[in-house]
Amino acid sequence: MPGASPRGTYLLIADKLRKAMRERRITDKLPSEAQLMRDHSVSRTTIRRALTTLQTESLIHSEPGVGWVVSGSRDPRSLVDRLIEIIAETPLAVGDAFPSEAKLCERFGASRTAVRSALAQMEGQGLLEAVHGKGRTVRATPTSATTS
Repeated sequence: MPGASPRGTYLLIADKLRKAMRERRITDKLPSEAQLMRDHSVSRTTIRRALTTLQTESLIHSEPGVGWVVSGSRDPRSLVDRLIEIIAETPLAVGDAFPSEAKLCERFGASRTAVRSALAQMEGQGLLEAVHGKGRTVRATPTSATTS
């Protein structure tokens, strides 16, 4: 964003993002900080100040492994809870293959790190089992895992 602004460059960027959300050009996930830096030709600090302004207004929030998202645009449940629901909604039986990390990343718009962490929690709860060379399989259904 060439040229100095008496109002503050970060406020101008916040205004542009706010307008994009109001006009429904941004409805879910905001562009990455790196992309916003390129789009506006500013530093990461300026972008973070703009994002913090929108966060203070409760328009956006940060989701680990996803980035900045429009508040109220996503399922408020944790990624683990949403992954557990896959077992019931599909329905998957004990021994069935669980979707791959890549498919889960795409479906939930989450990073591979966030998906791996959620899958590890499910393994810890006894719901999934990692099978070398085959991915993960269902070890127990959510109801049987909670009663055992």
